[in-house]
Amino acid sequence: MLHTRTTPAERRRALRERLATGRLLPMPGALNPLSARLIQDTGFEAAYLSGAVLAADLGLPDIGLTTSTEIAARAQQTTRAIDLPVLIDADTGFGEPMNAARTVQLMEDAGLAGLHLEDQVNPKRCGHLDGKTVTSREEMVRRIKGAVDARRDPDFLLMARTDARSVEGLDAAVDRAKAYVDAGADAIFPEALAGEAEFEAFRKAVDVPLLANLTEFGKTPLLDTRTLENLGYNIALYPVTLLRLAMGAVEDGLRTLATEGTQESLLPRMQTRSRLYELLGYGDYAAFDSTVHDFTLPPGT
Repeated sequence: MLHTRTTPAERRRALRERLATGRLLPMPGALNPLSARLIQDTGFEAAYLSGAVLAADLGLPDIGLTTSTEIAARAQQTTRAIDLPVLIDADTGFGEPMNAARTVQLMEDAGLAGLHLEDQVNPKRCGHLDGKTVTSREEMVRRIKGAVDARRDPDFLLMARTDARSVEGLDAAVDRAKAYVDAGADAIFPEALAGEAEFEAFRKAVDVPLLANLTEFGKTPLLDTRTLENLGYNIALYPVTLLRLAMGAVEDGLRTLATEGTQESLLPRMQTRSRLYELLGYGDYAAFDSTVHDFTLPPGT
């Protein structure tokens, strides 16, 4: 009720321990705290906050327009609502290495279990679009070292994302990943790999946890969890899946409402009132204060 039952430190340790098992960790991206509740309720063991989703929710493209404080505030709303460890997309760290250092502490304070920083330059863009520009390897190493120095909880996961595959080629991306690990990154996010062979090459070359980004309509094939586990990957990320599903349903619903003049035909596709109340934990609030939950739901809701 009102907040999670676990501490940020407990959730960070849980993520570290889960990654240490070597089993693949599927990680859906939440679009708001309520969808994060659904991720937990469905049985997933971790959740993600995508920079693209957080920007889109503000009606903005994913080009680095959001700020570290905006993202931290939104993250705290989510970490308050669930007991799962949450990993967040921290873009480029929102500025120079000193900004990246501040970002780490903001995200620690927001209750997150970890973040990833990428090696693009600003203005950044989605990792599966052409025309990206990556910063120098030396600059990204400074970014990572700043983040490592700023971290106060050693269990807070610092992941480095490299976008170099689409810009400099696979070998350069692997070399960058190795340099980022040497600089203190706990895990690597190789963006926009083109197929199983490239996933395999990265796994052979880099000896830390690896994330596979399975975003839809991108450059990476949508490999299934069995394949990824066989390839030795640690996290299967679905960053924008829930947003795309939700927005597709919203668009369909609006067209139906405009055409039919009633939402009657949409009812079978809706989450019911009773399911929403169950997800929100109305019963827990009732146990705290009986005046909060003193109604009976109409039949069929």
